[in-house]
Amino acid sequence: MKLLVYGAGVCGSLLAAHLHEAGLDVSLLARGRRLADLRQYGVRLAEEDSPAVRQVPVPVVEHPAGGYDLIAVTVRTHQVDAVLESLAEVDGDVLFLLNWAAGARPLGAVIGHERVLLGFPPALAGGTMDGDVVRYRAGGLLTRRVPMPIGEPDGRTTPRLERVVREFRTAGINARAEPRMDAWLKTHAAFEVPLGQAARAAGGPAALAEDPDAVRGMLHLMRRNLAALPAPPVPRAFGALRTLPAGLIVALLRRFLRSPTAARSGLADASAATAAELERLTEQMRGLAEAR
Repeated sequence: MKLLVYGAGVCGSLLAAHLHEAGLDVSLLARGRRLADLRQYGVRLAEEDSPAVRQVPVPVVEHPAGGYDLIAVTVRTHQVDAVLESLAEVDGDVLFLLNWAAGARPLGAVIGHERVLLGFPPALAGGTMDGDVVRYRAGGLLTRRVPMPIGEPDGRTTPRLERVVREFRTAGINARAEPRMDAWLKTHAAFEVPLGQAARAAGGPAALAEDPDAVRGMLHLMRRNLAALPAPPVPRAFGALRTLPAGLIVALLRRFLRSPTAARSGLADASAATAAELERLTEQMRGLAEAR
């Protein structure tokens, strides 16, 4: 299988490095300074605060060329439009591994509906960029405990879905077929958008944890978003956010916000790119509410 990973941030770099080390034919697409660094040093990886940095010589490209069996897109939500334009004339199925609550239709309208696969990389999201070094969470490049859900937009189990899941598993990535992938992504956005906005407004997850009123307001928005979903939440456990007592959920959320996991997550990222992604996801959630 010939693969292209489109996007050389934390997620894309980890994915490309892991696939390359597993012996797959994979290239990593990057631009600007990131492209120059990758050409000179390869993907540079370090475990959290460790001084030890290793280099993985993943082939890098500036533009997609020819055709691929699979293109895995790992950019931020607000960057998707530009990616779609660049892939319209490139052959190959496209797996969107990113935050996306607008459904498959706007993606397929540009590149062809038959090419679209949806997914999310939870096992790849745990890391930060330290200059040109990707610092990932302890416990391995890809945790085997958190699956990577991948699915067809219409929920079918197709030969290509089975092939992609099989290839990723062969490479050591805990991928699984998710029959309700679109609902999964919408549920994730319903939770993540209020969480990201509240953490950003407070100055980070730890500061948010010390403001119980802000956490209650965040929970109110989560519940409103979940109520606006066109289908029941996936996984079903997210339904507990609407049914359990608010006081209990607020306590659990505050405990999470104080944890090392929250401190090392994207919740602590105050970059303009994070703000732009949250804004685009907010627009998508607003569109779901207006469609009800």
